[in-house]
Amino acid sequence: MATVHVIGAGLAGLNSALRLAEKGASVRLYEGSSHAGGRCRSYHDAQLNRVIDNGNHLIFAGNHAAQRYMRAIGSTGRMIDSGEAVFPFFDAENGDRWTVRLNAGRLPWWMFSAARRVPGTKATDYLALLRFRKAAANDHVTDIVDENHPLYRRMLEPFAVAVLNTAAHEAAARLLWPVIVESFGQGGAACRPLIARDGLSDALVEPALARLKAQGVEPAYGHRLRAISLEQNRIGVLDFNSAQVPVPPGDLVILAVPHRMAAELVPGLTAPTESRAIVNGHFRLPQPVSEPDGIPFLAIINGTAQWLFFRGDVVSVTVSAADVLADTDAEVIAQRLWKDVAAATGQPPQPLPPWRVVKEKNATFAQTPAQVALRPPAKSKFTNLFLAGDWTDTGLPATIEGTLRSGESAARLALAELRSVT
Repeated sequence: MATVHVIGAGLAGLNSALRLAEKGASVRLYEGSSHAGGRCRSYHDAQLNRVIDNGNHLIFAGNHAAQRYMRAIGSTGRMIDSGEAVFPFFDAENGDRWTVRLNAGRLPWWMFSAARRVPGTKATDYLALLRFRKAAANDHVTDIVDENHPLYRRMLEPFAVAVLNTAAHEAAARLLWPVIVESFGQGGAACRPLIARDGLSDALVEPALARLKAQGVEPAYGHRLRAISLEQNRIGVLDFNSAQVPVPPGDLVILAVPHRMAAELVPGLTAPTESRAIVNGHFRLPQPVSEPDGIPFLAIINGTAQWLFFRGDVVSVTVSAADVLADTDAEVIAQRLWKDVAAATGQPPQPLPPWRVVKEKNATFAQTPAQVALRPPAKSKFTNLFLAGDWTDTGLPATIEGTLRSGESAARLALAELRSVT
């Protein structure tokens, strides 16, 4: 039987392997590190003596690929679902608080309630979101909605920066439209935020590994791909740090590694060349924080911190588009983030509690118009090679949803190829 070699056990690789195995394909899964999950995983931090995520992620209920993935691995019950689309905000500059509350149905009557929308806005202001439908390939977010628009500072900018991990003035506006369509466009029921209850590994990685094991697939850890050998227009050998693996005729390869690594491995591959950083800070408090409105996250504007996530006595902070911040000393970052956390949660500003700062300098590719134009399709120019990852041309931003869809696409193409030769 022909084998599909899946390189990389991040979410894209896990989803590819899962889809293939469920269809009866022979799958071999390789991972260069000692763990699965890639940039979406949990680990025990000795300094905090708590399990933390290497990054914070929020999934919408309307993310179809994420829902399919969680159903396939049986992890839907491992997510916190508040049951409604509620988004609390805090202004670190003046202490203002407000909550955006969407109604469940597709008709957005919430926009007509001053208590449910962003303060200082009126219902017609939200029509600005429709402008993204006609965004051109070279348009930035601020080309579509002016920075002085009532919605910009208090909703659109935090949303855009979080989704695109790129400053709004340089981020590709076109990538926001499919997100708007699949979330706000489907009504509040599709905008319900889902957050991993006990960590990303518990919700998205370990159940996938268990499901794959039941299908006879276990990752080969410590297999970092160093090079690929070509035989005419196909991959002939996978050269790992520990072994060379032949790829005989009929076998296929799915490369589910970060964009920089893929560009180094695949001759002539057009792929994004720039990255953007994300900085995460984790603080262990003396006792659990009372979550605002019972929602386990909080958006912050006019501060260093951008999003807070609450899990027990740990508050985790995410700062996207954080290239400048990532070059700052970790303790200075912790002090700046804690100032915002303390103000938002009513904690004493001093002393600084136990903390951990995690810098992901290559968290995603830079989602600028120029870099988006470099995203390759899942089908490569080599007959037996397919690509997966949030940096491929999914039509979506580099989010969990985009990552999982890329894994589905690569698996679909591989299955079609397998069927065509049988």
